[in-house]
Amino acid sequence: MLCKKLLKKITNQISLPILVIFCVGIPGCAPKIQPATAVPPPATTVPITKDVPVPAPGPKNIILLIGDGMGLAQITGGMYLNKNKTALEKFPVIGLHKSHSSNNLVTDSASGATALSCGVKTFNGAIGVSADGKPKETILEEAEKRGLATGMLATSSIVHATPAAFIAHVSDRREYEKIALDFLDTPIDIFIGGGRSYFTRREDGRNLYKELMDKGYAIDDYLGKPISQVDISTDLNYAYFTADKEPLPVLSGRDYAIPATHKILEYLSHRDDKGFFLMIEGSQIDWGGHANDAAYVLSEFKEFNIVIDICYEYAKRAGNTLVIVTADHETGGFTINPESTMDELKIAFTTGDHTAVMIPVFAYGPGSENFSGIYENSAIFQKMRTAYGWSNK
Repeated sequence: MLCKKLLKKITNQISLPILVIFCVGIPGCAPKIQPATAVPPPATTVPITKDVPVPAPGPKNIILLIGDGMGLAQITGGMYLNKNKTALEKFPVIGLHKSHSSNNLVTDSASGATALSCGVKTFNGAIGVSADGKPKETILEEAEKRGLATGMLATSSIVHATPAAFIAHVSDRREYEKIALDFLDTPIDIFIGGGRSYFTRREDGRNLYKELMDKGYAIDDYLGKPISQVDISTDLNYAYFTADKEPLPVLSGRDYAIPATHKILEYLSHRDDKGFFLMIEGSQIDWGGHANDAAYVLSEFKEFNIVIDICYEYAKRAGNTLVIVTADHETGGFTINPESTMDELKIAFTTGDHTAVMIPVFAYGPGSENFSGIYENSAIFQKMRTAYGWSNK
């Protein structure tokens, strides 16, 4: 009780302004302390909101960029060969995600992408289903239901594991024709990627190319004009097929990702006032890792780095767009060895498969602060929903 009284007395004293006058060299003069008149506290009926933080508005748009197989070493190698710079240095928020699947410490692209798209850990090979095989709604499907515009762009076939996990629900990632059928069930506004044959030359004899057009899609493909010359300023949903099955690597002449990124952003920007959700995959960083081909990996990252920068600059101009860059897993055990220089890297691989290392996450824009720290890959799904302001599932 004595301590409380003393503390109260001290507090009362130091809350008042005090004037101290020191008399130096004058006999008999002691310091004179003159308390100033206390200022009464403000009336309790007046609300004080000065220090109350105002919640920042969430994003209108989300762009999720997935560099398949892109671990920290792949980013580092690409950075060194790009004059020690990468677009990712512009992102103020960095985190790490744990990439393991429900049944394996080393995930594959199907389960890794499903964690990002549906917020659940599932078994390797699974597309858009939980570990018990039940279909799970993806963030792209939910965005469609909520009236947002939606899009996907991949440098693989559009039915490959990562893009498939945002629109399809199958237990085996290799069921490409079945995955293609799911594009008829979710009216995604725009998609660009390979895999034309899974829509047109099917074992069941159906022509999904025609069925999509009957549903109101405008469709172009690589047999006509290159996408850089195509006008997609249409009020219709739109699809562009970049290859019959899998597109070529950059080193073999593939060049559509950069112009397609500009076009898909322009299309979605004018598509719906409610905003959009867009997933872009740099698919073949992974394939270079599987091949243990450093030139393949780094050329794919170089292109993806430009795509990232286009999206960052778009978000910077728009002011209402959250950009997230991550990977599903690392591929190849890619490493940079001694005797490397900025101009010549000594690269080695530890495996022709995926590895279990944690994966970096980069974020910019409204809601980006929620992506710092270390968390499960499945948490990215809920972080995106939270950014949109959607209630927790």
